[in-house]
Amino acid sequence: MVAPAHLRTGSPGRARGPSALTLWTVKPTGCCWTLGLPQPLISRLRVASSAGCLKAVGLVTGLEQPSPLSRLPASRLIPSQPLREEGRTERGGGSRRPGFIKPAGTALPARPRRPDPLRSPPPPAPRLSPLAMALFGAVFLALLAGAHAEIPGCKIRVTSEALALVKQEGLRFLEQELEAITIPDLRGREGHFYYNISDVKVTELQLTGSELHFQPEQELALQITNASLGLRFRRQLLYWFFYDGGYINASAEGVSIRTALQLSQGPAGQMRVSNVSCLASVSRMHAAFGGTFRKVYEFLSTFITSGMRFLLNLQICPVLYHAGMVLLNSLLDTVPVRSAVDELVGIDYSLLKDPVVSNSYLDMEFRGAFFPLAEGNWSFLNRAVEPQLQEEERMVYVAFSEFFFDSAMESYFRAGALKLSLVGDKVPHDLDILLRATYFGSIVLLSPAVIDSPLKLELQVTAPPRCTIKPSGTTISVTATVTIALVPPMQPEVQLSSMVMDARFSAKMALRGKALRTQLDLRKFRIYSNQSAIESLALIPLQAPLKTLLQIGVMPMLNERTWRGVQIPLPEGINFVREVVTNHAGFLTIGADLHFAKGLREVIDKNREEAGEHGEGSLRLVGGDHVSGALGSSGS
Repeated sequence: MVAPAHLRTGSPGRARGPSALTLWTVKPTGCCWTLGLPQPLISRLRVASSAGCLKAVGLVTGLEQPSPLSRLPASRLIPSQPLREEGRTERGGGSRRPGFIKPAGTALPARPRRPDPLRSPPPPAPRLSPLAMALFGAVFLALLAGAHAEIPGCKIRVTSEALALVKQEGLRFLEQELEAITIPDLRGREGHFYYNISDVKVTELQLTGSELHFQPEQELALQITNASLGLRFRRQLLYWFFYDGGYINASAEGVSIRTALQLSQGPAGQMRVSNVSCLASVSRMHAAFGGTFRKVYEFLSTFITSGMRFLLNLQICPVLYHAGMVLLNSLLDTVPVRSAVDELVGIDYSLLKDPVVSNSYLDMEFRGAFFPLAEGNWSFLNRAVEPQLQEEERMVYVAFSEFFFDSAMESYFRAGALKLSLVGDKVPHDLDILLRATYFGSIVLLSPAVIDSPLKLELQVTAPPRCTIKPSGTTISVTATVTIALVPPMQPEVQLSSMVMDARFSAKMALRGKALRTQLDLRKFRIYSNQSAIESLALIPLQAPLKTLLQIGVMPMLNERTWRGVQIPLPEGINFVREVVTNHAGFLTIGADLHFAKGLREVIDKNREEAGEHGEGSLRLVGGDHVSGALGSSGS
């Protein structure tokens, strides 16, 4: 199909018919022509590109083939001057009247359309690099592990201030171990010279320079420089036909020892020495020969001293390894891990993780939880504040959270120990008269056989007591029921009254030896009835007598048991001295110095003897003295 003549010549034309207007326009960016299209659609087609216009026109006019205009040269399609539509538009929003198209100025290129934020596709999501993904995974695992980590109820910090005392006792122990070195016999031959060295003994050890310090990565390092060893051995020398024998003194000088103990958590929750690294050397050896052949011996002693120095180098590190892995671990076995406090409850001092070692301190985190012996697998959820240790001025610091004391009282409550029953003569005489007078109206209504029956006063804690630690002090809150009844012989008891008692105790903590002791003092006391307010008013006269009963009859029994204390996880033979207690929000800390009541050798030998008496395979993982008593009250 051929386009109309007025379109081929490029002149403007008008379609016949009053309702349709056909216009064409040529732009530098393309061509758009329309046939028989309404005016509103013409304005929409003007913004289309050349290819789009031809396609649109083809669809409108029914042309399936490209227009002949697309095959004409550009000079035939584009006039010398761009055209514009001329017409008038009435002001005030009138309709636009079409007019002729005449040449206009150079048309500007079409402005690019702004992207619609509602319709534009979202930007692609940033892709994480493998390193970023690995870091994200590590952080996630750390947060997940922290969410399930158990909060310690007890913490102990040993500072660098304690290392001077520990080094003094440790060097004494090390001297005893090195003096027990067994050096094998030394035999040899050099030409016509035969020698035999036997019975080598270490007579003395002089440690002129030593340093004990904490080393990160869970290590306690000891470095000894320029030490000397005194030796005594038996000589047998043969040179040609000359024989000489006897004992002689020798010395090993320039002895250097560097050893480190790696501390970790044992399988049963105890602290163990998991590894011992050692590096030892002897720089020179000197033997003091005497007698007629002294000059000959000094010339030939090079073979002897070189061999002895080699053997001595081989023997120092095995001795230190045995001292750390066997002897020191037997000392750590005396630290209580999971032991009984008394016949009702026990305490768990299991390490929650490996000790943390810095350049100035060593921190240990313990579970610090009591448990009833009848329910060995019972555990109390720790929701208390984690104790914090910041100080480093004293030798050792011990921190206890509220959970430590709450678990003790919870354990005694579950064991059924928090109750007290006074019957007959156990009730103070003045209180007996007062109670009978108070409940006289109820008593006279009973049978004569019951009126003169013994009086029973029973106090029973209804919920586990709770401990609150504040900078101002430590308090323990207790809620109990007080039951007053008559107990006729061979008959059921007759209850006269039941009331609720709220009491608040102040607690003072002290550290004596290795035991944490508690002193309780009654601060607040109130009784009331849970039945009616009128009955609570009637109980007001009993406030003072019952409070006096608690202070005189109950508090001494409580303090007698709590003052016995509970052992702190320290090895046997080490005690606390000059302690200072400081309260914080949710926990308390005790700073103290250390004192060796017994030597390390004495404690180790005693513990090994006890382990030998119980058999080779019965070395205790849970050791220490079982302190009788506890932080809590007990039944009568």
